[in-house]
Amino acid sequence: MPVISPLPFSLAPTPAAPAASRARWNSFLHHWRLRVETKAGMCSNGFDSTNCLRMEEVEPNLSPFLHKLFKEWDDRNARGLFHHDITTSEAKVLPGEHNFVATLIEGRDQKKRPTEFGMNQVLQPFHSEKFNFTKVKPEEVIFRFQETENDSAQYFDGTPPTVSASPSCILINVSPIGYCHVLLTPQIQECLPQRVDQESFLLAMYVAREARNPFFRVGYNSLGAFATINHLHFQAYYLKVQYPVENAPTERITVVRNGVSISQLVRYPVSGFVFEGGASLEDLSQAVSDACIFLQENNRPFNVLISESGKRVFLLLQCYAEKQASGKASQEFLDMRINPAVWELSGHLVLKRRKDYDEASEATLCRFLVEASLSEAEFQELKRCLLEFLATASPEK
Repeated sequence: MPVISPLPFSLAPTPAAPAASRARWNSFLHHWRLRVETKAGMCSNGFDSTNCLRMEEVEPNLSPFLHKLFKEWDDRNARGLFHHDITTSEAKVLPGEHNFVATLIEGRDQKKRPTEFGMNQVLQPFHSEKFNFTKVKPEEVIFRFQETENDSAQYFDGTPPTVSASPSCILINVSPIGYCHVLLTPQIQECLPQRVDQESFLLAMYVAREARNPFFRVGYNSLGAFATINHLHFQAYYLKVQYPVENAPTERITVVRNGVSISQLVRYPVSGFVFEGGASLEDLSQAVSDACIFLQENNRPFNVLISESGKRVFLLLQCYAEKQASGKASQEFLDMRINPAVWELSGHLVLKRRKDYDEASEATLCRFLVEASLSEAEFQELKRCLLEFLATASPEK
């Protein structure tokens, strides 16, 4: 397979696009070819932290990639493909030091696809008989794309709208928690289990960069950290507010490969690391994926938030599923049915009961996130092991 291009997407215009439009899209990116599964439809409402707006009002100067993605997602929303209408959900920013974002989606956990694997192992084999993303409806596919070995855009217009026609896809999340909530599924027909590797993580970093928008983040949940499908995927959505974790103070602890800086979160209820810098996006991606591979091979659940269009990456650590299984989770939080995946640990919490939403406070959510996270002693020991590993994997300290 050729080396992944630093500019990984070519977006195909609809067949009726004029020549000027075709030229614009063809020059957008190269080395990857992508098919838009259906023509863009009507524009529905976009989601904001406090109200619902039209897509054009959400962000007037979108990147070509994000503009096309929004149009296609709006089309699926207009066709009623989602389990609920996120554009009508209530959301608020809670007062306090962190400004957590709370969203009310009543009964979301009862409508989602069920988890079909144990939560005690981060690495588990793929099972084709269980739900996986090759089984989604064709209309859930927004883009299909694959690598090419030349600089000319190549499109799939006229081919059948099947998932298997191309190795990587962007799908809608049928149970969205934010506007334009999508799933990135690298090499979908390879049926890879949910585990990070260098190539797939770099693809996720490219997607974040090509969005060119700090409010469009890409996230990853390992098994044991509330991934619900054991088929390799990342998530992404648009929320026009800073996440609390993005505003959290940090303390620099080391520098690794090609100037990649690693810091730790301080005065934030979740333990974690922040990766940034480096000579290139590829250097940053490799440092983070090395850390993820170390964690998953040592059966430590983790979540990843790719922030600021790929300039900062948060690696968040948790043990809530283990506490649930061992009977150590507080009944108060079990009753709230919050699953602390990457978005929740980053400060956007989805609440399923009206009571919890109306009574939500920073103090309560902080207590929950502290319970979901590692103890200080556990974090320090894991930090020591991880930094030792990264030092041996890197030519620089």
